[in-house]
Parts: sequence; C-alpha cells; structure tokens
Amino acid sequence: MPDQTLVNSDLHSALAEARQAYAARNQKSLARHNESCEAMPGGNTRTTLHNSPFPLTVARGEGCRLWDVDGHEYIDVLGEYTAGIYGHSHPVIRAAIDRALDHGWNYGGRNANEARLAKLVADRMPSIDLVRFTNSGTEGNVMALAGARVFAQRNGRKAATKVMVFHGGYHGGVLYFVSGGSPVNMPYEYVVAPYNDVEGTRALLAKHGEELFAVLLEPMQGSHGCLPGDLAFLQMVRQETKARGITMIFDEVMTSRLSPGGLQEKTGVIPDMTTLGKYIGGGMSFGAFGGRHDIMELFDPTKPDHLPHAGTFNNNALTMAAGAAGYGEVYTPAAAKELNERGERIRQRLNEICAREKVAFQFSGIGSMMTAHATTRPIRTAADIATSNQDAKELFFFDMLAAGIWIARRGFVALNIMIGEAEADRFVAAVEEFVVARKALLKA
Repeated sequence: MPDQTLVNSDLHSALAEARQAYAARNQKSLARHNESCEAMPGGNTRTTLHNSPFPLTVARGEGCRLWDVDGHEYIDVLGEYTAGIYGHSHPVIRAAIDRALDHGWNYGGRNANEARLAKLVADRMPSIDLVRFTNSGTEGNVMALAGARVFAQRNGRKAATKVMVFHGGYHGGVLYFVSGGSPVNMPYEYVVAPYNDVEGTRALLAKHGEELFAVLLEPMQGSHGCLPGDLAFLQMVRQETKARGITMIFDEVMTSRLSPGGLQEKTGVIPDMTTLGKYIGGGMSFGAFGGRHDIMELFDPTKPDHLPHAGTFNNNALTMAAGAAGYGEVYTPAAAKELNERGERIRQRLNEICAREKVAFQFSGIGSMMTAHATTRPIRTAADIATSNQDAKELFFFDMLAAGIWIARRGFVALNIMIGEAEADRFVAAVEEFVVARKALLKA
C-alpha cells in the first residue's frame, strides 16, 4: 500500500491518492482499456467488471493466483464471483476438458456426461427431482419463472400473473433488483418485497397471493452484500407459499456452494424449484433449473403439451465434461464442508481485527462467501447495507489490489479450493494492515 502518512488526512484525499497510484502502477492495463473502447461501449462487455479510473486486464491465472498485463501478482479471493471455485488450473478439470477436446465438440446430439452431471445435481439438491441445463444462471432463472407461470395457469390459477422478488435480489442481468429494479428487466409484473422482513413480506403475500405464480429469492443475497436470510423469514415464505399454491424458487446460483446440498440443505427450508449455475459447470458457462417432478415434467418432450426449452449449448461437451469431473470428483460433499469451514474461520478473524481496532468495518456472509461493509450496523437488512461508506469500500478495493489481493470493487469475496493456509494468512494480514493504517478514516 502507499505511504499512509501522506494520505490519511481525510477520506477524500486518501481515495484520490489511491486512484492516482493505481493509475500510475497499471499503464499497460490503461492502454488495453483504451484499445477496447474502440470496439465496445466503455470498453466493456460485462458491467460488473468496470471500475474507475479503468479496470485491470488479466494476463493469466494459475492455481489461486492471477497476473495482470503489468506483471503484478495477486491472490485471487474473488473466485470469479463464485464461479471459480476450482481455481484457475485444477488438474482434474483440465484433464476432463482435454479428454473432451480429444473427442471433438459441437455434436448436435446427446453426450455421455450430461446424464451423469444431472444425476449428481439431483442427488445433492434436496428440492430437485428433475433438472435441465442452461448456459447461465440468468437463463436458469428465466426458464424457472416461465415454467412456474405455466404450472400455475394449468392448475387453475388464472389470475396468477405476477412474481414476488425482493429488494436487493440479483437473479441475472434481466432480473436485477439491487436498486429496486432495472430498465432491462423482463416485463413481468413484480411485487418487490423487503428481504428479511417477516411481517412486511407476509402482508404482501396476503395482499397479492392470488396474483402470484412464484416467489423468487436467494437464501442469502449474494450481490447485495452477502446478506443471509433469517431462518424465520425463509420459513415464513415457505409456509405462506405452500399454503397459497405459489411456486417458491430458490436462486442458489451462488449459494449452492455453501454446503453439500446448498443453503436449502443447511437451513432445512426446501423450495419447489431451484436455480443453479457458476461452479457446477466446472468453471465453464453453465446454468440449471430443477425442482419437483410435477413442475419439471412440463418440459418433458415426450408429452404432447410440453414446454419448449431450446439452447444449442445447454449440453455442450466441454461444460458437461468439466462439470461432471468438478462436481463429482473435486467439489465433493467433504470438500464443500472443508472450504466453508475455512471461510467461517477467515471471516471470524477479519471481524475480530475490525472489532479490536474499533473501526466501522466488518464482513458479513456464510462460509466461503463474504462481503466487506464500512459500517458498524449489524447486516440484516437493505437499510443496514445502505449505511456503508462507499468511499471507504472503494479505498479498501484499491488498497487490496496494491497489497496483491484480487477482490471485487464492492468488497465481495468467494474463496476457491486452491487457497491454502498461507494464502488465507496473507489475505487476513492485508486486511489487518488496511484497518490499522486507515483507522483514522474508518471512524465508528
């Protein structure tokens, strides 16, 4: 990190200095950014990867490390926003992809690994009797909602045309509710409920119950600051949806990694449908939706009134091979338990440092997922997250990069299985250095 004696006079000055040092240190990334702006709007094709003054360009990855085009090395604690759970060069994944490449790709037909991967998913996820694959978690959520709507209609719930979502929820680029909504969202009628508010959500379910065909929620909101769902809240939603015949959909695209059978297994709250993605495809492009037999059989092409679900790469040979190897051989139930226990220990150490130094900084989350917040308020609601000092979080981002820690701009962390004790210690030490050096700027 830069010389702290020069930049701690006030938060605004410290942040300006950090940005300046970042720009000076990463001139090749700046050049790549300027080149990309010639062919892409803002030089970007994935909004979440943009940051000011410009994003870094990665040259390569190996194990749990990344190197940028300017030659800087980083310990990757971002884990590709949960998709990179295997690190960047796991030998089992690499061997599976090599074997698949040896047999060609783009078959236009079934392959041997898709049924194997489907069985692995159905065996581990309590809510899933049958599953279908997509190319992303976004597609999984789109198809789950489509299926739930038809299921309601065919079961006589003709007035059910709306879906309940939650403030802060993120279910893909066309189902974005972190700020309440988005101009590019799918054109459903939405009832946006307050996450973790038992009585407020119960009242909305009572008011709109006849109009709702589905309730879509994450058992821990990932993109909205790793906000865990209170057990009483999740149980209430399950009870109310079951009583009203509303399909409850858990978006476990991120959170399925948090125990062998996802957060639904850990909490004991079992939805009607579940959407998946990220790491289950072995780090390749992947998504899925699955659930109860009576809902998923709507997509059975042997039935005369089945719903179409197309997608050239739904069962692509590379993803199916990587997923079957990764989910079946690498991220086993034992590995899931080990990674998430390690994450709990790391988050506890980080919060102990913040408490010891009496700063307005903390980490929320479950297991191997966590997010930094520049506030002292316990993280239970969207209002708590909103109190976080965004300048302090941005300063944290720049200081972590300067310390060789690859992290999301929003302070998000998703550990990968290649991170050992030495890397964990280095991450904790970098956070401690930040907290101690910036203490005057992180006033409680």
